[in-house]
Amino acid sequence: MKNRTGSCRRASDRLVTANRSSRLRTVVLSASLVAAATGLCWAQAWAQANSSASPTQAASACAAYGGWIDVKTGQPIDRGELFRDLVAKAAVVLLGESHTDADHHRWQLHTLAGLHGRGGKIVIGFEAFPRRLQSVLDDWVEGKLTDEAFLKASEWRQVWGYDAALYMPLFQFARLNRIPMTALNVEQKLVSRVGQQGWEGVPAAEREGLSDPAPASPAYQRELARVYLFKKALPPGADPFSASQGTSPPEPDEAAVAEAVKQPEFKRFVEAQLTWDRAMAEALAGAKRKFSGATVVGILGSGHVAEGHGVPHQLEALGVAGVTTLIPVSADAACMLVGTSFADAVFTLPREDETPPPPDRPRLGVVLVDGDGAPRINRVVGDSVAEIAGLKVGDHVTRAAGLAIRNPDELVEVIARQAPGTWLPLSIRRDGQEIDLVAKFPARPRQDR
Repeated sequence: MKNRTGSCRRASDRLVTANRSSRLRTVVLSASLVAAATGLCWAQAWAQANSSASPTQAASACAAYGGWIDVKTGQPIDRGELFRDLVAKAAVVLLGESHTDADHHRWQLHTLAGLHGRGGKIVIGFEAFPRRLQSVLDDWVEGKLTDEAFLKASEWRQVWGYDAALYMPLFQFARLNRIPMTALNVEQKLVSRVGQQGWEGVPAAEREGLSDPAPASPAYQRELARVYLFKKALPPGADPFSASQGTSPPEPDEAAVAEAVKQPEFKRFVEAQLTWDRAMAEALAGAKRKFSGATVVGILGSGHVAEGHGVPHQLEALGVAGVTTLIPVSADAACMLVGTSFADAVFTLPREDETPPPPDRPRLGVVLVDGDGAPRINRVVGDSVAEIAGLKVGDHVTRAAGLAIRNPDELVEVIARQAPGTWLPLSIRRDGQEIDLVAKFPARPRQDR
């Protein structure tokens, strides 16, 4: 999920606001799944039994950044007690994130260090990797790969695609301390296939070994119905994140939601989300069995964690107890969450107006896949630099800035070097013809591209 500047909050805070504003919730859920309540968790019980903070102290705690807050009560949580309790229980701990927020990844690193520092064994699972890449993770932890070789062997740009610099400190921490890393995900093509054909439409032998997901709760289905309707209301090729910046489809009414849940297409949509949730839950449960007595930590998008609908729900169905959900949020959003089931605990980050904007990054506005000797454009984002330049789905980008381009990584690297306000000459192959175009980057890169 993209981290916005200006009037927009962190992506996780748009998810936070979801409990108070359905429209903003829908924007976030459309990209990263939603989730259901897990009942009284360790953080709530611990706070009720041990916290002596007054309501005034609780309000002050949630309004300041740099602390842990029990979401149920609003009471502050001592971080030493938090980490000690999690390690002692060998819990499954889910650390939610916005994939592009640097502070979220710094918080994850510090939390991992806190857990590791308690002396217990830990294992780290990553949403970023499908299970077929497990051997690459093993080689990395064993010190057999350089940073560059690891990213190439893990097909980072093709499989995940987010800025590797945000994740490398987590990977390096695991290698430095010889902490096992586990691939949590399945291939995107399986999720897409389920979305097209339904769970039963995919033969059991072609489901990557997944068992049947636990059914979505009514609350989860309602959230997914809003996501489903939101996405259907977007113009073809529109970026769902862009909608949060300007005019977006209205929040669907109850009648529309009730009608959506009856549609076969919606049923397949839900089954696709459950496939994703189930895959990560099974991988986490497998790590817990394999590494007896270890604290198993999941690094995954907040949409798979929040409210307990997603991965926590599937873990519960698999018989995994003691799951704890932790998510970072800005201090101005934390107080809004008190009394909800958003997570077991949140860590408060600086308020939006105290957070410097992320560095501007040039964005062409395309989705690339490997093509015939050159990267092929699989999608063009509406109103992007690419669309304005005349790039179309199916084009092969053969040259950029005079350099031959053979794969998506090479084009991404050229674009990353592009300065604001400059023009990038491109040569493309379309229907057997070579065409020269110019991509004109704005003086200030657009953050929604």
